[in-house]
Amino acid sequence: MTQEPKRYLITAALPYANGPIHIGHLAGVYVPADIYVRYLRAMGRDVAFVCGSDEHGVPVTIRAEQEGITVQEVVDKYHNLFKQSFADFGISFDIYSRTSNPIHHETAQDFFKNLYDKGLFEEKTEEQYYDEVKGRFLQDRYIRGTCPNCGNPDAQGDQCEKCGTALSPNELINPRSAYSNATPTLRPTKNWYLPLQDYAEWLREWIVEGHKDDWKTNVLGQCKSWIEDGLRPRAMTRDLDWGIDVPLEGLAGKKLYVWFEAPIGYISATKELTPDWEKYWKSADTKLVHFIGKDNIVFHCIIFPAMLKAYGDFILPENVPANEFMNLEGDKISTSRNWAVWLHEYLQDFPAKQDALRYALTANMPETKDNDFTWADFYTKYNSELVGILGNFINRVVVLTEKYFGGITPAVGKLQEIDQTLITTIAEAPEKIAQSLEQYRFREALAYYMDVARAGNKYMQDNAPWSLHKAGFEENKERIATILHISLQLVANLAVLGEPFLPFTAGKIRTMLGLPTTTWAQGGSMDLVKEGQTVQNTGLLFDKIEEASIEAQVGKLEATKKAREENATENKQEPAKEEKKTLVPLKPEIDYTDFEKIDIRVATVLTAEKVKGADKLLQLTLDTGIDTRTVVSGIALQYAPEDLVGKQVCLLANLAPRKLRGIMSQGMILTAETPEGTLRLIAPHEVVTNGSVVK
Repeated sequence: MTQEPKRYLITAALPYANGPIHIGHLAGVYVPADIYVRYLRAMGRDVAFVCGSDEHGVPVTIRAEQEGITVQEVVDKYHNLFKQSFADFGISFDIYSRTSNPIHHETAQDFFKNLYDKGLFEEKTEEQYYDEVKGRFLQDRYIRGTCPNCGNPDAQGDQCEKCGTALSPNELINPRSAYSNATPTLRPTKNWYLPLQDYAEWLREWIVEGHKDDWKTNVLGQCKSWIEDGLRPRAMTRDLDWGIDVPLEGLAGKKLYVWFEAPIGYISATKELTPDWEKYWKSADTKLVHFIGKDNIVFHCIIFPAMLKAYGDFILPENVPANEFMNLEGDKISTSRNWAVWLHEYLQDFPAKQDALRYALTANMPETKDNDFTWADFYTKYNSELVGILGNFINRVVVLTEKYFGGITPAVGKLQEIDQTLITTIAEAPEKIAQSLEQYRFREALAYYMDVARAGNKYMQDNAPWSLHKAGFEENKERIATILHISLQLVANLAVLGEPFLPFTAGKIRTMLGLPTTTWAQGGSMDLVKEGQTVQNTGLLFDKIEEASIEAQVGKLEATKKAREENATENKQEPAKEEKKTLVPLKPEIDYTDFEKIDIRVATVLTAEKVKGADKLLQLTLDTGIDTRTVVSGIALQYAPEDLVGKQVCLLANLAPRKLRGIMSQGMILTAETPEGTLRLIAPHEVVTNGSVVK
């Protein structure tokens, strides 16, 4: 889309109604989406921001089994919790719907019937696992067994949570039913498949060629890997008790596949929002953007677009800025293991500190790689940056205005060079921040925003109006007035520019200054606060978080970990005797001249795929900053291909090329081998320029 869109349709991934919202959801999807939407609204754009609860996924029915209640009770419980938590946290959806609503059932069934009537599905009868005890077909997550890659005895039929490898049920060793623990049998069943292979060339042209310059590397890489691996038919119906009925006669027990109907939830939610829904979904001058996590890339970039294309008159997403994962204290966030910071609990434990969490998650947002949330970092960012930089500057300005001018905005006098420098910084800030937001670089945008607050602190410190007052107020009154007038304009700009990131704080600042709702176009102005305007000292924007509060949160996580370890110990039938691990002996000493021959460079993984016929090998395409090259690496047992795309690695770049399984490998990826024989990638701690020399 080259022309400026008339309107925007922004979607945020539908959360499974199987457990509360946690910080991983927020950092991956909802905070970046809300920042973008608030920015668009401030720009005066026509925006529809839609979301809702996904109530038909397998995780929902599993949760009902675990809690011993009906599925309906589960989805009602979590939908209501989601809706309230999002509202309390300030996620500004135009509508938060749910897939159990009749309008969604009707929309999803109509969509299926449209494709069915066009003859676009393939009818196939295949054998699937069946639980003879429970009398039901088993979906992927209802099947457990031993992971063929790492030996985890409790891997699920779609993924091993221990090693992260994507699986299919027939790959599990000794499969068993998650319901009855019985060994499942294979039974034939008929389902309707969408032939994704028929859309492969179109998808390649639309994604790989059409969006190579504006989509994230990790998104492009994963899509390209799927397409090049060969797209295959995917079942759009399933044998389930809970879900949306397939709209065909005589098919009792057949439901629409959740990943067929869930994205249609964006359409049904928009229908629910406005009778003019078609202008958002069927007008070429609408820009559609999906905010999702990296685990949903294939569904939003391959399957859903293929469905929209097949239907015929829907627009396609202009961008899918998927984020990587946010971990917690060095461990993967997991609902099933209760390893998370739950949003509703955070809001109870830290009332009126929504912006504190928004700030910490945005400052550490996993945009290009998995990042880690720690309570220690949260504590530091809040007290050092929000309190120490932003809050400190605004408090100083308001207090001094009250003290020296009775809370009335003073007139600006003759400007000095130091004033002009700050005015230039203020004037340039809106465009600078906007450019980052337009490119979905939210961490960078927030950093630019905080740079404006830092500039204010420096300006105040360098001018020291308190020292001028002490030296003689009457003699220095005009200069003090000028300093505070300019500072108040900066405070007002911090309200305007802070609205996307810190909406609650921005509202408090507007109240202090008596500002009405502002637009982005007013940012950079030095006339937001008028001479003679009253400034109210409503108190500190941020009060310090005490260390005891953080210790309580850490203690809660430690208790969770301890309970999990104790449970694992109790369930362990025969504790294996721990073998003493020995390290590989050091190699003979070399001269520095030998070391100088090695050329190690930082490179980014563009694509990754398994090497056919080799369980341990992955074929990687790397951007070295100097060239693009192919490297074969024996890390397939530890890393799934889709998890590597977009990550940086260290490459032994001047190793002589060598053929491995018929593929010319142009270098070697550096890894660390543990005493147990597990390989771990060696990578830069922070993102650096490709081609940087490792010394």
